[in-house]
Amino acid sequence: MKISVIIPVLNEAENLIELLPIIFKFGGEYLAEVIVVDGGSNDDTVHIARTQGAILLRSQIKSRAAQLNRGASEATGGIFYFVHADSRPHEDFAKDILESIRNGNLAGCYQYKFNSTQPLLKMNAWFTRFNGIFSGGGDQTLFIARSAFEELQGFDEYFTIMEDFELVGRIKRKFGFTVLPKSILVSARKYETNSWLRVQLANLTVFMLYYLKRNPNELKSIYHKMLKYR
Repeated sequence: MKISVIIPVLNEAENLIELLPIIFKFGGEYLAEVIVVDGGSNDDTVHIARTQGAILLRSQIKSRAAQLNRGASEATGGIFYFVHADSRPHEDFAKDILESIRNGNLAGCYQYKFNSTQPLLKMNAWFTRFNGIFSGGGDQTLFIARSAFEELQGFDEYFTIMEDFELVGRIKRKFGFTVLPKSILVSARKYETNSWLRVQLANLTVFMLYYLKRNPNELKSIYHKMLKYR
C-alpha cells in the first residue's frame, strides 16, 4: 500500500520550495505521488510544484475542502496524507503511517511543535499530544485510509473553514482516531504576524461558533477580520 500526499495551496511558493524536497526525500518508495492542488495562486507556486516533481491540479473553488477533495479524486494511493504547505512532516512519516494503518488505525495525525522558541507556543504544542476535542486540526496533518475517506465521502465542502475538524469528528465517530507520538514542525507565522492572545481568541471564537452550528462563511469572515495574514 502506498501513500498519496495531497497539499492544498494558495500563494505558497516560499513554503512549497522547502516542503516538496522533504516529502520526496522522506517518503521515498512509499509514495504513490505528491499532489499539489492550487486555488488560484499568483506567485511562483504553480511553477515550483511542476518543477519539483509534484502533480499539479487546479481547483475552481478557492477552499481547502474543495482543493483536498480534488486532490483525493485524482490520487492513486491506498492511503491519503493531507499536509498544509507550512507544515514539515516527520522524517519517518511514511513508515509511521503505514505501521499505524497496519495496526488497525484507519486515520490519525501527528503532534506538532512550532519553529519558534516562544514559551506560549511551546505550551500550545504540548497539548497536541492529546486526542481530544481540539485534536485533528489541519496543522497536525491528517492521514486516512482511502477506503475510510471514500466511505465518509471526503471533506464536506459546505465548510469553508473548520473543514478539518468537521471531517475528523466524523472519523472519530465512525472509525476512531489516533495521535502519533511524534512531532512535526509547523510555522509560527500566524502568531508572529498577530499575537499569541489574538490568535487564541480568534480560534476560540470560531470553535465556539462552529459548535453552535453557525454558517461557515460567517465564521470565516469573523476569523479573517480578527487576524492579519502575510
